[in-house]
Amino acid sequence: MEPSPPSTPMHKSRSSSGSFDAGSIGFRDMEDGSPGGAGVSGADGGFGVGEGHVAGGSFDVNGSFNENGSYNASGRGSGGGGGGGGGGGGGGGRGGRMVRGLVIKAACVIGGAFLLRKLTKSTTRWDHARAVAQSLSGEKFSTEQAARDPMTYFNIRLLACPATVSADGGKVLYFEQAFWRTPERPYRQRFYGVKPCPKEMKCDVEVSSYAVRDTSIEEYRNYCDRPKDQRPQPDEVLKDMAEHLNTVYLSACERGRRCLYEGSTPPGGFPNSWNGATRCTSELSILKNGEVHCWDRAYDDDGNQVWGVRQGPYEFKPATISSSTGSRMQPDFLTSFNSKKIEDTASATSSMD
Repeated sequence: MEPSPPSTPMHKSRSSSGSFDAGSIGFRDMEDGSPGGAGVSGADGGFGVGEGHVAGGSFDVNGSFNENGSYNASGRGSGGGGGGGGGGGGGGGRGGRMVRGLVIKAACVIGGAFLLRKLTKSTTRWDHARAVAQSLSGEKFSTEQAARDPMTYFNIRLLACPATVSADGGKVLYFEQAFWRTPERPYRQRFYGVKPCPKEMKCDVEVSSYAVRDTSIEEYRNYCDRPKDQRPQPDEVLKDMAEHLNTVYLSACERGRRCLYEGSTPPGGFPNSWNGATRCTSELSILKNGEVHCWDRAYDDDGNQVWGVRQGPYEFKPATISSSTGSRMQPDFLTSFNSKKIEDTASATSSMD
């Protein structure tokens, strides 16, 4: 749940002889396997093509053209006398400069193309999915928000961790939600399936929520807090993924914004029958600083909101010492509710399902 960096222009200059000077240009083998032998940088920063590289950083073509237009590998003209040889030598000098110029131009074009391709390599669909799965994982709290507005928001702990990989290669996370004071007693347990959006959809990552099979739900309690050898195994996780609850479709945020990914359920939401609702919607944002913002609301047949926060999304921030110990205001506020009312209210506040 990228724009390519700007490429750096390559500057070319001409030497006093009129040929291109490649001393300021150097190419290395690219990661995608492009050949390096076509233009290997010498010790002085110049190009060496084959065995023609000389210590000064120029190209020694070792050849000239005869007066009749044929090429003489020895570099000497083969005219009818000394004048012919001299004329051939002059032609060879001009031909050598022409060859050097063409070789350097070709090297610049080819090398520049490879560099541009490397710099503009786009992020793949699976890169986006991995980034979203990683961002959702870990321990997060709504402590600061609950301290600012205790009448609206509870101090809730979210915890998610990798559980397995689905048959189509998607990441499966185990997720649970609890009050910060009782993390060992989560009131919501879910699986999240994270994978790329289908190619025909205008999004990058889809995050689907699944219920945990009723007969196995106790086996997953505090799953992420336990050693791996004391958790249900990956093949068991796939069997215990039960009813599909909803799917949020995320897109990468544009450069310059606070978020990395944001999205929502489709406009009509998904079916939901809790507390008189007929459908529910979810909005999800993943921020660059590690925060996760989610806003879940449910409506009845008449379009009336029957549960969920009205003011705005829950803001979950990565765990810190202060967030894990909770705010001082929150316990006093919570004591005014009986336990059943607290759980009924909070179960409709933030779920991403």
